[in-house]
Amino acid sequence: MKKNINFSCMRKNFSSVLIDAADQRQPGKINYSVHDAVMSGFACMYFQDPSLKAFQERLNDERQSSNLHTIFGVRDIPGDTQLRTVLDDLDSETFRPVFTDGFSLIQRGKHLEKYQIFPNCYYTAIDGSQFFTSNNIHCDNCLVTTHRNETVSYSHKVLMPAIMHPDMPQVIPLMPEEICNSDGGTKQDCEINAAKRMLPKLKKDHPKLELIIGGDGIHSKQPMISIVLGLDWHYLFVAKPDDHPVMMRHIESHTMEERRLIDSKGAVHLFEWINDVPLNGNDNTLQVNYLRYTKITTNKQGEEIIAYRNSWVTDFKLDAGNVETLAKTGRCRWKIENECFNTLKNQGYHIEHNYGHGEKNLCYNFLLLTLIAFMFHQILELVDILYQACRKKFGSKWHMWESLRSYIKILIFDSWEHLLDFALDPIKYNPSISQAP
Repeated sequence: MKKNINFSCMRKNFSSVLIDAADQRQPGKINYSVHDAVMSGFACMYFQDPSLKAFQERLNDERQSSNLHTIFGVRDIPGDTQLRTVLDDLDSETFRPVFTDGFSLIQRGKHLEKYQIFPNCYYTAIDGSQFFTSNNIHCDNCLVTTHRNETVSYSHKVLMPAIMHPDMPQVIPLMPEEICNSDGGTKQDCEINAAKRMLPKLKKDHPKLELIIGGDGIHSKQPMISIVLGLDWHYLFVAKPDDHPVMMRHIESHTMEERRLIDSKGAVHLFEWINDVPLNGNDNTLQVNYLRYTKITTNKQGEEIIAYRNSWVTDFKLDAGNVETLAKTGRCRWKIENECFNTLKNQGYHIEHNYGHGEKNLCYNFLLLTLIAFMFHQILELVDILYQACRKKFGSKWHMWESLRSYIKILIFDSWEHLLDFALDPIKYNPSISQAP
């Protein structure tokens, strides 16, 4: 039987994490709790408000202040400067249990079963993205880029892991790893180093989970593959021919097996594979399995054209029974760019908006609050009937969140579920009012 999952249970889990968080401030100077400060910031991210200051100022209104209490459990609301101070001092690892708790909820509720690629085996794509950049604001952890015109820019990036499936529109984000310099060090951090730090942490978070780690071509090198195998996981990394000349020469000297499928539109799907090929020319090279997928369509002139082509290396022994599944899985890696980063940047989450840089952890902690809000929304889209009904009613996410933000400005709701129920049918609560926008 599937476990009932809703916003309230996820929010309570989040609150318990914050209540247990160590408070580094001097006891005599504490006027508001870590919980209330962080949850106030989370509420801003959750309702996708682009201005923290304006959001905090509006909370002085009795209605919004009460909604912050009833929906998010906040008792004392700090000002935006106080909120930033708390977030800047808070260790980012504080938020790790929030991601694991969200994952555990859908796992225990049997909702994760839809994401199985093979029995009890899940695909997790990893990819990096920039979430802060400035020509003058910076900290010791900033990545530093000197451009050709000798100008300098500062940035923060993140390596994001997410569980996904070719047939599932929702992705399940896991705890990311910041790509940043440490304590002003001169050596620049990079996506590969971040992956080396992140993957063992994911293993510790989910020791019994069997994962297929997916990534682009920079990961299809022996050091990264060895790390994944050392964690008893599988890999499915993009392998561009130009990046693997030794492997490609070996492949070209042998005959690849193939399978052809023709879909209902007449497109040809060609799967070609070969097992046990050397990844590189080193004496200790790994033996990998190579898969190439090509989609061939016909244009208006009746000529065959290549509509898509990609190739991967994997530890799965390839055969006619699994190449189609693995190719579909490899192709769905785009979801981490499209469904994660594109959504976070362009569909209301304002991931690149500068809510505050701070001196320690503020910039990254704002990102983590945004990702937690995104995780909540993805889980609700997956499992919550009330949320799904609102998504269907309002059509676009923008329209839905704009309406929800307008409702909490004028009315007090007992809970998030009460707000959604009102949004579905305002007339039920007051027949004299007209339909809300």
